[in-house]
Amino acid sequence: MTPTSNDAESAVAEPGAEAAPPGKPAPPGPATPQRALRPAGSGRPGRLGRLGRLARRVPAHWRLPLAVAVGTELILLLWWAAFYPGLTSYDSAMYVSQVTIGPWSSDHSVLYDAMIWLVLHIPGKLALLTLAQTFAAAATLAYLCVALRGLGCRGRWTAPIALLLAAAPPTGAFVLFIWKDVPFTLCSLVVFAATVRLIALRPTEAARPTGAARGTAAPRGDWWALGLALLGLGLFRNNGLGVALVAGLAVAIAVPGRRVVLTALTTASVGVSLACQLFLYPALGIQQPSVSSVFSLNYHDIAVVYANAPESFTAQEKAVMAEVTPLTEWTAGGSNCYVSDQFVSNWQFNRTAAEKVNSQLTDIWTHALKTRPDLVLQARICRGDIAWSPFPGPPALSGDTWIAYPGVAPQDLYGLAAPGTPMASDPYRLALYSHPVSQRLRTVAATWYNAFRVPQLDWIVYRGATWCYLAYAAIAFYVGRRRMRAVYALVGVPLAYQLTVLAANPAPLYRYMVGPLFIGPFCLALIPALRGYEQPHEDGGDRERDRDAGS
Repeated sequence: MTPTSNDAESAVAEPGAEAAPPGKPAPPGPATPQRALRPAGSGRPGRLGRLGRLARRVPAHWRLPLAVAVGTELILLLWWAAFYPGLTSYDSAMYVSQVTIGPWSSDHSVLYDAMIWLVLHIPGKLALLTLAQTFAAAATLAYLCVALRGLGCRGRWTAPIALLLAAAPPTGAFVLFIWKDVPFTLCSLVVFAATVRLIALRPTEAARPTGAARGTAAPRGDWWALGLALLGLGLFRNNGLGVALVAGLAVAIAVPGRRVVLTALTTASVGVSLACQLFLYPALGIQQPSVSSVFSLNYHDIAVVYANAPESFTAQEKAVMAEVTPLTEWTAGGSNCYVSDQFVSNWQFNRTAAEKVNSQLTDIWTHALKTRPDLVLQARICRGDIAWSPFPGPPALSGDTWIAYPGVAPQDLYGLAAPGTPMASDPYRLALYSHPVSQRLRTVAATWYNAFRVPQLDWIVYRGATWCYLAYAAIAFYVGRRRMRAVYALVGVPLAYQLTVLAANPAPLYRYMVGPLFIGPFCLALIPALRGYEQPHEDGGDRERDRDAGS
């Protein structure tokens, strides 16, 4: 017999009431105070309750990226307000000088110069550029968190990493610098995140999430992100072509069935960037880098070899070298293998003379490479110390990590706006001077920034090489447990950083290796992603017990 609605209601007894036999009324229970009914899901009235209800209206798959993007952007806005309109260096002043006084040169990123020219001619000036960099960084960190979710990294692990990176001065304050290295680094992070997506959304037999179909294709947006980011690597930094090539080929090898497409995408991105440097920029009247700038590292190689083995040079070669700078300066410059800028920027080094005899200097370098390849290789490895060594070199030789100081731009803008120079009367130079929203906020931010400059913490805070090795270890451990060899493609971006900086680097500037400072901590999130996972049986059975990666 089916009970009526009244019977069903009477079956629910009040707390503490005794159960009544069938057919008899229930005895009265203890008196309970009557409480006003509250709508389901309503919390305490106030701002938190409204925010909670608003958050529950957001689709589940959007909650993680929105939370990361909003949280990191709020932190980056504090940096932006403290160092308004942005942090500057000599390069920042050079960018403004090039686009306002001229001439434009492809020594620096022409694309970034164009962005600076644009914001200087609209209200807001350089503050709009640095503000845009904070939004781009927040979106990129959110994209990274979403991508790693596909490999089992929960949002509860990756979201705190993103927030810490936004708060840490080496990564958070870095976004506020007027440097081409900022968009270059963000492009490398997008390449890394897109690589994760292409791997995670194409499950393998060894590790396939329940219900996933074979050959699941990545959304079209991931392909666009990968292609544009690879192109940006070459356009924002001249040696970014090497990073794009290595990182692009790494993902092409890791994704069978898409190798031709990914190889073509990488080749096209590198080809377009190279065509811009060789053909488009000259056609637009943009000056190519000077010969002395292009071959400056070769000149320093010669100096290192001469300082250690002067007997390797003939009298004729020494005569050519003396036309550029005294032989004593070649010895002094070669005695420090960590920095080439100090040698070629010395007032006694005649750049004009070096360009006149550049072909002869190139022959001397070739001869030095043949006779003493060990010393030439030593010079390259020593200058690329920031790329491979977790520990800085001796400060006496300027081998310590070069970290930008978040100070106020000097009145002469690092010598470029000294009295009598063209930039001294350039009204656009005023956009480079700092005027924070709050002086107290600036003091707090500068104190927090300087707290990370403790030399004993340098190896973990500012050395990208340390985080490269931590990333490699985490990736290898993950691959060993999950047997997903395609994940090895994630080493492509940090390895590309190390190889390109090691090949050609003028000084141990930390900003050349900022990318691994972002990537390394996220790779560590792969380790807790292995919890609850069992390796497949030897007979091919799968005992995967992954929890929901979206939580």
